[in-house]
Amino acid sequence: MVRLNILDYTLIDEGTDARHALAQTTELARHADELGYHRFWIPEQHQVFSIASSAPEVLMMHLADSTKTIRIGSGGVMLPHYSPYKVAESFRMLEALHPGRIDLGIGNSSGGRLVNRVLNEEKEERLSYEQQVTDVQRYLAGETLGEHRFQSLIAAPVIKTKPEIWMLGAGGKSTKIAAENGTAYTYAHFIKPFEVGSEIVAAYRSNFKPSSFMEKPNVSIAVFVVIGETKEEAEKFAKAFDLWMASLETAKNPPYFPSVETAKKRQYSEFEKQKINQIRKRAIIGNPQYVKEELYKLVEFYHADELTIIPNFPGAANRIKGLQLLAREFRLNKQ
Repeated sequence: MVRLNILDYTLIDEGTDARHALAQTTELARHADELGYHRFWIPEQHQVFSIASSAPEVLMMHLADSTKTIRIGSGGVMLPHYSPYKVAESFRMLEALHPGRIDLGIGNSSGGRLVNRVLNEEKEERLSYEQQVTDVQRYLAGETLGEHRFQSLIAAPVIKTKPEIWMLGAGGKSTKIAAENGTAYTYAHFIKPFEVGSEIVAAYRSNFKPSSFMEKPNVSIAVFVVIGETKEEAEKFAKAFDLWMASLETAKNPPYFPSVETAKKRQYSEFEKQKINQIRKRAIIGNPQYVKEELYKLVEFYHADELTIIPNFPGAANRIKGLQLLAREFRLNKQ
């Protein structure tokens, strides 16, 4: 059976605040752990006011402390903003305290021009993304063979295990780096659905070189999902997803994830309607049986090993219920 994972955006629902969102993500992680999901990831988002997850490694420690067996990860750390050495030490600390449960998902998003400037303004030189990933990998592996820019530098704490490394992306550099460095790869179907996705995943598999992190290629497909008990309920939730995504992708920055009631009142321009039609292609919306069927179609199309669902629909209770229904449909606790 395919492994089923969650990437939770720590949404700030209308009528709540960031503290509530963080508490709700913690509750969702606990439920995911009990239900049998394999991984629970959170993103790094800056200057997106409806998302509370700005420092994933900090939130990861809290989530790992609050759960028992589920793997906890970043989806992902935006490596160009940081020192590879610092990232490696942060994730070694997480792995030391929760061995065998930590995933380092690495991304390359700038977060916008202003965010990129502020997070990088004191850097005299910018390393290539490829070099940064190589550095992190060597620090985490404790490798001393071959040449390295800081051969004698050890990332602390020194431990026997290491986190899994996942490259995140929708093609380009991320695919090549994942294959050449022998890491796992998450394809962002929620950004670039289908199109050349199967070719990108196939290229990763054919060019994969085993490493101390991973002996064979491992592919996860990440996709937005909206789950309701019925098709009608899912569609009701999806209206809020439409409004939120359309706002973000038309240069607006809403302070919260809208409620069903707010979304119902919204009228859209023709341009916004076209935008929503495109957004819908990046999501699976329906009852648990339909969502399961569509997810398995993605597995077949991409030849995926794992699925990472992004439950962006309104209300913490609705998200928990949706994940419960999907877990039952996938018979997660029966595996």
